Amino acid sequence: MKTMVILNKLYQAVNAMKFYSKFYQLQRKIHLFIETVDVIANEQIAAGIWRMSMHAPQVAGAYKGPGQFINLLADDSWEHLVRRPMSIASVKGVAVDIIYKIFGETTDIFSRKKPGETMNILGPLGNVFTDYENQDVKPILVGGGVGLAPILNLSASCNNAVMIIGARTAAEHFMDHEPENNIYMTTDDGSVGIAGTVLAALAKIDIHENSIIYACGPEPMLYAVQQFAFEKNIRAQLSVESYMGCGVGLCQGCVVERKNGQIKDHSYHEKYSLVCLDGPVYECEEVNFG
Repeated sequence: MKTMVILNKLYQAVNAMKFYSKFYQLQRKIHLFIETVDVIANEQIAAGIWRMSMHAPQVAGAYKGPGQFINLLADDSWEHLVRRPMSIASVKGVAVDIIYKIFGETTDIFSRKKPGETMNILGPLGNVFTDYENQDVKPILVGGGVGLAPILNLSASCNNAVMIIGARTAAEHFMDHEPENNIYMTTDDGSVGIAGTVLAALAKIDIHENSIIYACGPEPMLYAVQQFAFEKNIRAQLSVESYMGCGVGLCQGCVVERKNGQIKDHSYHEKYSLVCLDGPVYECEEVNFG
């Protein structure tokens, strides 16, 4: 038993060495940091949903825009070696905010962090939403579940955007349903806003040829938004949620299939994309959820 424990720790140490080797290779190409940060605030904002603000000057200084994310460590124990990806909800000065949902031991540890305690974060990672600052574009922002974090971040940079946020029930919403201000809440159970999924709200709004949908949420929602965009013949940029361990392309755990019918004999990199390096934001015609 003792031998197995030692071998396990050696295996973990080797993987850690590979991670840092990959990290330093990437750091020479793009601006990203491993930073120990202080928690500024950590508050519950809805049922099972929390918002954490961190003092992160290095990550904030390298931040490029809405769509990027960070990878967080729960603590420095052997039991929690794998980082958790979280979309950036806002960057103000040196403060970086995330919105997260408790769905396991690691995120439960996040929720118990108090102001003044530290977190270890890696970032900023990933690419960004584009073209929303174009005055001719009519942005439609769609978020589902905790996928609303990058959508809220994007909304701060958009003028005259329509926002649609979906949740299972009213208790999971922390914004108001305000159709008069182009803000629509949907709930699966109909307890607030429009009954149904975000598609029910999309069906109620005006779609223009220069509309672009910007969406983040679970894969079934992104697939539905993708098909809606195809049907309406408009652009959509989808921020893909994926499990990942490293955030730097080493673990190969965040694979999404490319939608590329032009290539008959796919190589691995032609058929698949790594969300951490190539995404998380993709044009809707680039990815295959089927």
